[in-house]
Amino acid sequence: MKQQQVFAQSTLQDRDTDDEIDLSSLLRTLWRGKPWIALCGLIALLLGGYYAYGLAVPVYTAKAAIALESRQEQVMDIESVVTGLGGDQSTINTEVEVLRSRGLIEDLVMDMDLLEDPEFNTLLQPAPSFSIGQVVDFVRSLVSEPQETRRITERAILDSTINQVLDSISASNLRQSFVFEITVTTQDPDKSAAMANRLAELYIQDQISVKFEKTEQATTWLSERVSGLQIELETAQAKLKDFSTNTQLVNAETLAALNRQLKDLRDRRATLIGQAETTEGRLQMLQEARASGPAAFVDVANDPALNQVYRRLQDGSVGAETAFETRAEALIARAELEATRAASQLNAIEASISEVTTRIDNQSEELVILEQLQREVEASRLLYEAFLSRLKETSIQQGIQQADSRMLSRAVVPSTPSAPRKSRVLALSLILGLMVGAGAVLLREMAQNTFRTPEDLEEKTGHSVIGQIPKIPAKHRRNVLEYISQKPNSAAAESVRNLRTSLLLANLDKQPKVIMSTSSVPGEGKTTQSLTLAQNFAGLGAKVLLIEGDIRRRVLDEYFNHDQERGFLSVISGEVPLEKAIVHDETLKADILYGEKSNINAADLFSSNTFADFIKGLREHYDHIIIDTPPVLAVPDARVIGQLVDAVIYTVHWDTTPQRQVLDGLKSLQSVNVRVSGLVLSQIDGNKMKRYGYTDSYGDYSSYYDT
Repeated sequence: MKQQQVFAQSTLQDRDTDDEIDLSSLLRTLWRGKPWIALCGLIALLLGGYYAYGLAVPVYTAKAAIALESRQEQVMDIESVVTGLGGDQSTINTEVEVLRSRGLIEDLVMDMDLLEDPEFNTLLQPAPSFSIGQVVDFVRSLVSEPQETRRITERAILDSTINQVLDSISASNLRQSFVFEITVTTQDPDKSAAMANRLAELYIQDQISVKFEKTEQATTWLSERVSGLQIELETAQAKLKDFSTNTQLVNAETLAALNRQLKDLRDRRATLIGQAETTEGRLQMLQEARASGPAAFVDVANDPALNQVYRRLQDGSVGAETAFETRAEALIARAELEATRAASQLNAIEASISEVTTRIDNQSEELVILEQLQREVEASRLLYEAFLSRLKETSIQQGIQQADSRMLSRAVVPSTPSAPRKSRVLALSLILGLMVGAGAVLLREMAQNTFRTPEDLEEKTGHSVIGQIPKIPAKHRRNVLEYISQKPNSAAAESVRNLRTSLLLANLDKQPKVIMSTSSVPGEGKTTQSLTLAQNFAGLGAKVLLIEGDIRRRVLDEYFNHDQERGFLSVISGEVPLEKAIVHDETLKADILYGEKSNINAADLFSSNTFADFIKGLREHYDHIIIDTPPVLAVPDARVIGQLVDAVIYTVHWDTTPQRQVLDGLKSLQSVNVRVSGLVLSQIDGNKMKRYGYTDSYGDYSSYYDT
């Protein structure tokens, strides 16, 4: 039970530490794999050397520098037509792109006749005997329908050459400066310098050409515009002249005088309106009084002559009535005349006001038109003069364009290639090789799902490793015991003695008498281990019995030449006595009890009391009884037999048995309370141990062993 708790605790610890990186373990793994890492580094170094000194084509880099004149002075103030470059970052970035523009590179290609250079025109290069592109084209022709061969145009060749030239050219701006650096890398040092210098010259010429084109375009446009403005000015002046000739307006002062005259007429009209109303009222009063009688008429008329005639009429003078009527008619006629004259004057004033108002309206409209025509003439004159002045400035500027950049330093012909940098290639190759080697070692370690060291086996299972059996150099199983007997000082023989010693010293108070040997799966070496352990015990003078407990898959016949048909099943059933079923082997120096095939289920047989009594009886006749049982994961026999034994040896095939199977096998034994006394790493391959880098862990003890 305690062993189960230890195993469970170790399993939990393994799960907890799975996600943690053990740096010391990582370093140990890399140290063990140092031969492979060194080999990968050496191979990469050789490959890098072969590339640097054999395959790589040396290239040469040349650099030319251009300074941006961001604050140059213009001869004339003509910023709207030809402006200098600013010094902001966007302008600098734009100029860097201009240096690498396809248009400028095309000028370079045509200027230096790079279409005839095989380095840039790939069509001039000899076709390689083999390339990945050829393989791709061949496969594509097999899986697709044949197509008409595309004709390569001159433009396509030029574009391809421009692309190649662009790949060899770079332009950059030096930090915190207005300096551009042109870098050209080619296979010819003279060509690199010539291309860098020529590109800088073409860039400066391009700036001048752009300014010249802009100036020429501006001059052409200004000339056309000035001609149009001149026509517009002349047309406006003609309209003003025609209008001034046909209008009756003298000037603005005359219009002001008419406005004053209109005001006077309106004042007089107000006076005449009062007079007309007064005369009309008097006439009406006289007419009403005349109808009322002489007395009322005399009061209203208030005329001295009429008063005298009225007194005479009252005195009864002869002819007074006729005189009164005559005088009254005269007064009424005079009132009517005054009313008529006042109305006539009012009408005359109204007519004058209407006439003056009409004249003012007409001349106001004409004055507005006149002022508008004058403004149009003035505006056309100002535009014409401004554009004419700008045209003259632009015409002068055509001959004095200056570039916004200047050549700061010309490229010099490089004396040594810039690439490949052999020392750097070798260093990087070595580093890359070491990294690949380390990665391969770590991947191999991560992919490892078996046990190679006893420490790893103990850590993963929680059980002690009591034996490490090397691979016995015997071609056949029949030669195993012969090899151990003939080479008692060999590594295999010594490892069996160590296993025997560990097993006997595990419990000094009660040494194990019945020992069971089992494993997880077949082929792990448990039978060979049982034989050699029995031989070793017998070498001490002990009486030893080896029982073939695997009755399903009998393998002892592969180790011995005994002709024995009876086994322990016949003994248990009572068919033969034990003495007749036992075979004593001189090489083994121990007794052998073979198994027999039976129709009875093996697990049921081993679970019976008869088998238990059989084992109990054997204890009285032998010092050590070794039972070779079937694998734990294959059948349940080992779990049943394990209930009757004193010690259980669990064999693990070195670097072969998966860890999961070992853990499952141990768990199956612990589930039935079978305590495993110890683990044995079997069939250890010394050569592989060295390749895995575990030599330092085990040491070199070959001087102690027979080879």
